[in-house]
Amino acid sequence: MEEATRLFADRGFAGTSLQDIAEATGLTRPALYHYFGSKDDLLFRLVSELAEGPAEQLEQILTKPETPASERLREMAFAVAFQQASHPARFRLMVRSENELPENLSTTYAQARRRVLHAFSSVIDEGVRTGELRPVDPRTSALGIIGLCNWVAWWHHPEGERAETAVAEGLAEMAVASVMAQDNRPAEGDGAARALQLLKQDLAMLERALTE
Repeated sequence: MEEATRLFADRGFAGTSLQDIAEATGLTRPALYHYFGSKDDLLFRLVSELAEGPAEQLEQILTKPETPASERLREMAFAVAFQQASHPARFRLMVRSENELPENLSTTYAQARRRVLHAFSSVIDEGVRTGELRPVDPRTSALGIIGLCNWVAWWHHPEGERAETAVAEGLAEMAVASVMAQDNRPAEGDGAARALQLLKQDLAMLERALTE
């Protein structure tokens, strides 16, 4: 997979053959067929690992109702950042070569990206409604956090799993901090009801200050 990624990056999908990949790995072409029946099979594997796999992982994290929204958001951001930090060349290649993908793979890739965006948007929306997160636009915030996590593929150089873990943990913390509610005052209700309670507290405090 790594040699195929390198060759695709150098020559493009169309300019790389299974024979090229076989030679780069030191395998015979028949031996390569043991792993992949065609170049499309290899491309499908790349797309699955880079898009469909993460989408399924994020959807599993999303469906943990007992876990606070902020913690699920942290898990999601960590998962994406860790993958990009672990396989940056693959992700860069996929982004640069989207227009070269066969139609069926292009559709699969686009659908997986929409699933990722939906998972992030949903957990942020939930956090906003419960008052755990600031009243931000879920979709805009989701795109910003996804971009934060994906960009690691352009500046991080793999140095071992511990290094990737540290980078992913740091980015996940930044992602949560960017949308976390800062007001920790006690108030009943969620979402708009909580906001109204806090507003009443502010008005009461203002009235006392003006009276004094």
